[in-house]
Amino acid sequence: MKKKWSFLTIIFTIVIMLTGCEPLLVLDPKGPQAERQASDIMLSIGIMSVIVLVVFVILIIMLVKYRASKQREDYEPPHIEGNIWVEVICVGIPVLIVAYLSFVSVQSNNIVESAPKGYEDKEPLIVYASTSNWKWHFSYPEENIETVNYLYIPTDRALEFKLYSYGPITSFWIPQLGGQKYAMADMLTTLHLAADAPGEYMGRNASFSGKGFAENTFNVTAIPQAEFDEWVEEVKESAEPLTEEKFVELLKPSIVGQSTFTGTHLEFLPPPKKHNKHTNRASNSEHSEHNKY
Repeated sequence: MKKKWSFLTIIFTIVIMLTGCEPLLVLDPKGPQAERQASDIMLSIGIMSVIVLVVFVILIIMLVKYRASKQREDYEPPHIEGNIWVEVICVGIPVLIVAYLSFVSVQSNNIVESAPKGYEDKEPLIVYASTSNWKWHFSYPEENIETVNYLYIPTDRALEFKLYSYGPITSFWIPQLGGQKYAMADMLTTLHLAADAPGEYMGRNASFSGKGFAENTFNVTAIPQAEFDEWVEEVKESAEPLTEEKFVELLKPSIVGQSTFTGTHLEFLPPPKKHNKHTNRASNSEHSEHNKY
């Protein structure tokens, strides 16, 4: 009786604790790229759940049907030849599952590497996202402003992030908007995102890069285009200009708060000219003029 109540108490405690957990951010998408990836995750979970269920059912059947019987000690079971259908099922079904998931993965990869669905004909907002130990620098070349450790983006507009690093390899990740992508030294990678709804989102470096990795995060605020334009004007009126000396100081390994500047470091310290072809193949030719930044 005591064991029974102890078991029920443990189950009750686990249930109570789980009710306080927040939903996984990757399963709470706020943009078309993240929605596609969330659907792929749920598809994979569904297929794996079916496989696990079938395996446990077969296991129970085997344990019950073929359990040890009360035969004499010298009993020898009859010789049974292999069954071609069992072999076809055991090999064929896994091959079909892997082939299907491979097809879905390739299709999804092409989708998330392209301009977000529904935004193909709209001019994207270009943001150069560079990282240094242990901070994020966001340069808006068209708006001529720069922020540190926080990001403002307009909703209902395609976003095109140009990623690179002034230190070790890092990974740019906003879970509710899309998957992660590497930011590397001496190379630009391109990440296409979009935010469908206003809100506050979490962004971070998803690749371990030293003792300050845990603080290598940034806040993302998605607001309507009109409010975004107002924010840009406010920054231009109130923020201090970004000088080369100030930026060089920011590049030193340190953990800092949020900062806002007019001008960008792209003017005196341009980003790498080399693009990663495999991650930038979806960029349209009409955006080539932005490469000069």
